[in-house]
Amino acid sequence: MDTRLFAQLPVSKIDQYQPVGGGDINEAYRLTDENGTRYFLLIQPNHTKEFFKHEVVGLKLLAQTVSTPEVLDWGGFGPDAYLLLSYINHQPAGDQYEMGKQLAQLHKRRSPNKQYGFDEGFTMGTYTADNTWQPKWEKFFVNQRLESLKKLIQERGLWTAEMETAYAKSIKTFKRLLAAYHPLPSLLHGDLWSGNFMFDPDGQPVFIDPAVFYGDREFDLGITHVFGGFNADFYQGYQDTYPLEKGFEKRLPFYQLYYLMFHLSQFGAGYQGSVLQMLELCANK
Repeated sequence: MDTRLFAQLPVSKIDQYQPVGGGDINEAYRLTDENGTRYFLLIQPNHTKEFFKHEVVGLKLLAQTVSTPEVLDWGGFGPDAYLLLSYINHQPAGDQYEMGKQLAQLHKRRSPNKQYGFDEGFTMGTYTADNTWQPKWEKFFVNQRLESLKKLIQERGLWTAEMETAYAKSIKTFKRLLAAYHPLPSLLHGDLWSGNFMFDPDGQPVFIDPAVFYGDREFDLGITHVFGGFNADFYQGYQDTYPLEKGFEKRLPFYQLYYLMFHLSQFGAGYQGSVLQMLELCANK
């Protein structure tokens, strides 16, 4: 990292910095200034500041309802983009019931135009999400999520004839299920796996790394089931605050499918079996 960036940041003199875990695509550092205050710095090499625009917008939107790191600065330095956030002192466990309540409150927020999508897309790895506004969730989710991921997987040579057969059946099933279900366009976190929340020293939840858009609230909940990390208290807190509609158990696997297809598109053949298994589950709902 070019430490000359520190002089550009709107903080006191930085005395220490060290690399930390920050996700799959960014360089991440913990900074400490001369007063002992810590900060979290993300750097994306060889990109303009626009790389972080959607995350900045998302964090500021979420912060109106739930706890998030504060955006302190973002911009460009040389060929790289950077994002400076407040540092969250965190612990491995906390109040999952409260986290479920907070997510439910977030989902009560509606899109400004009663449609699904967002004013801009976002990029995760090689996947660019098309957030063009749509009046129908079914079309948005199939055309602007599943189909675009399927194309990426095909380009990597990882989409099989067996997958295609199950996929065609799954899409028919999804459309049938959506005929009797009309979700409201809720504000979504968009990437809510167990690596994208933490608990502060008081055990209160903090949401991080959003990929926001407006869609079916079950989308976020489906993703929470893919890799685990959310316990029964989380789901109870959600249900007590904003109960899910009848039949959600049949719809959640389609949102799990989205997330597994994303991982197959980015991380390769190790996810083929999981995608096929989920496709077959969805096809037979």
